[in-house]
Order: sequence, then C-alpha cells, then structure tokens
Amino acid sequence: MSTLNTTDLESRLQLLEKYIPNSEAINTTVSKVNVAWHLDHSLKVMNAVVKNMQNSDPSLYIDNFSLLGKALLQFNFFPRGKAKTPKYVKPPEVILEEDIITQLAEAKQNIKKILSLDENAFFKHPLFGNINKKRVLKFLNAHTYHHLKIIKSILK
Repeated sequence: MSTLNTTDLESRLQLLEKYIPNSEAINTTVSKVNVAWHLDHSLKVMNAVVKNMQNSDPSLYIDNFSLLGKALLQFNFFPRGKAKTPKYVKPPEVILEEDIITQLAEAKQNIKKILSLDENAFFKHPLFGNINKKRVLKFLNAHTYHHLKIIKSILK
C-alpha cells in the first residue's frame, strides 16, 4: 500500500491563503460569485470531509466509488458549473475574512489528521459514492485545484 502524502494539499492551502487579500474580487463572466466564496467553500469542504471521516464507522464502509469519480480523479478534473453545492458546505451570504482565516487554520490541522484515520474511514459524496482514506487526498486535491483555477480566472 502506498504511503499517503499531504504535501500537495498543504501547497494548495498555501495558495488559498495567498488569495485571501483578493476576497472581494469578482468577474461574472467567469463565476457568479467572488473569490471569497470559492475560498470559503473549498475550506468548508476540507473541514467537513475530515470531520465526516472521523465520525464514520469504518465497518460500514462499502466500496461503491463511481466510475465517474474514478475518471475525474484520475485526471484531477472537476467540470465547471455542473454540480450543485450541498447546503452544509455552501458559504454564507456575507463571508468575513476572519472566518476564512479561521477555517484555513482548521484545515491545516485537519489534513494532518487524515493520516491517522482508519483505512476505511469514509465520507459519502453525493455523486461519487463513498470516499475512503485511500482516495480522500486525491479528492480534496482535485476539488481544491478546481476552485483555485476558478479564482485565477476571476483575477485575470
């Protein structure tokens, strides 16, 4: 079994942090929402995923990861504008910079916790099925990269 490595995700967190000063930037030809929305959402996803995995019962894990999920993660790609954001990871109407900074600090701690989780700790993704420890870093990397690309496009 290959060793999990959080280095890529830690680098993505550093990039998210770099864009905090641009939180209010918006370009409606690229995205209906501003940079703060993408930062907040990315961090909410990371933190929710780790929390759900910590609270999961590994004995209930079933490998039902979808072919679509496998293909998208293989290419580190999420299509733009195709998925609906679940309520629990949807940013609030008003996003405060302090909240982004707090979530960022939490995410930095949470990604380290992934390494100590049971191999079958998992969370349920609405489209991809169950994502366990083996796939979670790839998922979080792809999801964060997706939003970083949108942020970069907004700022062009």
